[in-house]
Amino acid sequence: MKLAGQMPRSERVALNRVNIRDEFWSYYIRLVKDVVVPYQWEALNDRVEGAEPSGAVRNFQIAAGQAQGEYYGLVFQDSDLAKWLEAAAYILEADPNPELAAIADGLIDTMALAQREDGYLNTYYILKEPDKRWTNLTECHELYCAGHLIEAGVAYYRATGKRNLLDIVIKFADYIDSVFGAEPGKLPGYDGHQEIELALVKLYEVTGEERYLRLSQFFLEQRGQKPSFFEEELKRRGGQTHWAGHADHVNLAYHQAHLPVREQETAVGHAVRLLYMLTGMADVAALTGDESMLAACRKLWDNIVDKQMYITGGVGSMPQGEAFSFDYDLPNDTVYSETCASIGLIFFAQRMLRISPDSRYANVMERALYNTVVGGMARDGKHFFYVNPLEVDPKACGGANHKFDHIKTVRQEWFGCACCPPNIARLLASLGEYIYTVQGDTVYAHLYIGGEAELPTSGGKVKLTQTTDYPWGGNVRFEVQPEGEGRFTLALRLPDWCPEASLQVNGEVVELEGALLQDGYIRLARQWCAGDVVELKLAMPVTRMYSHPLVRGNAGKVALQRGPLVYCLEQADNGANLHELVLPREAELHAEYEAELLGGIVTVRTEAVRITGPDWDGGLYSASPRLTEQPATLKFIPYYAWANRGEGEMVVWVRER
Repeated sequence: MKLAGQMPRSERVALNRVNIRDEFWSYYIRLVKDVVVPYQWEALNDRVEGAEPSGAVRNFQIAAGQAQGEYYGLVFQDSDLAKWLEAAAYILEADPNPELAAIADGLIDTMALAQREDGYLNTYYILKEPDKRWTNLTECHELYCAGHLIEAGVAYYRATGKRNLLDIVIKFADYIDSVFGAEPGKLPGYDGHQEIELALVKLYEVTGEERYLRLSQFFLEQRGQKPSFFEEELKRRGGQTHWAGHADHVNLAYHQAHLPVREQETAVGHAVRLLYMLTGMADVAALTGDESMLAACRKLWDNIVDKQMYITGGVGSMPQGEAFSFDYDLPNDTVYSETCASIGLIFFAQRMLRISPDSRYANVMERALYNTVVGGMARDGKHFFYVNPLEVDPKACGGANHKFDHIKTVRQEWFGCACCPPNIARLLASLGEYIYTVQGDTVYAHLYIGGEAELPTSGGKVKLTQTTDYPWGGNVRFEVQPEGEGRFTLALRLPDWCPEASLQVNGEVVELEGALLQDGYIRLARQWCAGDVVELKLAMPVTRMYSHPLVRGNAGKVALQRGPLVYCLEQADNGANLHELVLPREAELHAEYEAELLGGIVTVRTEAVRITGPDWDGGLYSASPRLTEQPATLKFIPYYAWANRGEGEMVVWVRER
């Protein structure tokens, strides 16, 4: 269905049209399928010894009358299970698995029994406060949980063709539509945690029912209006809050409800909420032709990426509220940088790419994916980071200094608030959706990930076979197999980290200049023949990276990056007291592939100095410090790979002279 005024936008690439076969990513795809999703199913069923209980499956079983007991967990516990089910759907779309499908169908049967006659489905309110529906949207995540369930329903229908979960979420969405709106007798509200907005767009896309798109638009446009719905809701509750007893006001900026969404220009508040909201805004703007909403997306994108994003693609620097703080406030040791926030940034980047294929969105998508997101999960698929620091001293963590209480020095098995593990699973299980987009007769390659893809263009289908040694090397090869006349444009991203590139088509050099380069993409428009080969070589030197001068924590420091990967020092390779190490600016940087280390990685070695005081005898402070400089050989590893060898210090930004 195409609405009047809809912007040109690329369509979703179905996962069963993309087969990832990649030396780097195939490991993680198999891990998600064979370990992560089965492990998380056990965790959600409270069968992992030593891990925090979840209660998520049991809550649904109790609501369905299949078990006895009381609700367990946080108010948004349903969302963990919905995200797991969405990840399972993506696995089934790419590779049908009867055993996994049977588990999912059984869970969906339980959900159907738990759903109330009017369509409502939220186990917290069904079991614990059945008379309090929609009375605390500010804090209690009802529409957030509904959104994740809707996303799962859409994904499961696309994967299997079965309507069992889709019919459940349609019934729920229809009920929500009867409750919320500007009409008399309806609630003019919206959720404290954005998610329903992007989910309703997905439901619209799969059903063609315009009411869902309009409801998403309503939720976005109500946000930030005066009088504040959240303030009015708090008055109706007599100041009673879910988390802390009573309050006399609501922190509207935390919920991005301080201004109408079109007027927001600076990233504030809870990072995941903002990025989910922006993902929904980009979708609604594209589908309704809303240029002012798209302009707001671009302003907030620029603020996040240019002033509030870590070099690892992490966002949300403040543990208080898991939030953005202010421009250039990017501390390394107290950082929050929630894994879910980087996943939200990838969602937002993908939506912006579908509207405007510009490499600045794909560059950030790649940065977040290869550093923070893949670093959020251990190589065993059973341990996870919620918080992603850029500097760690284990002595300060674990209660010694409470400002570091949120920092974990090793990945955890599970969390009471377990939003990140299933979020990683659903993103990696759907990775095939992020590699390519197609607009008209142009195929855009955003990520260099090996495998095969069958893509529709306005001139007919084309099969691309991509092979690459990425991210360790910059060699990318495409074999083209068109159907029909074969006239289309292949647009290859030129990454922002690459200082020099070369291109050949069928062995002939193509000069990279002029009209061939547009918005960060090399555009090859031609009549393609079966067997045509495109070879792109991206120079991948080790690069010294520096921060904006206003980033206080990085003054006088340097970080190393090679290709899309940010590097760090770890105690396992360099000993303790990493703060003593100084990297001379003239030191040569040597990249070396180590096949036996951490699954095979490229390390960076260099000569440096350690400034230390073994003979210091002047007390805590001294006018005559006895410091010595000792030669040191440093070994950097990719940031994503840290904390896979036990507890120890880690640092990304190193002193330079």
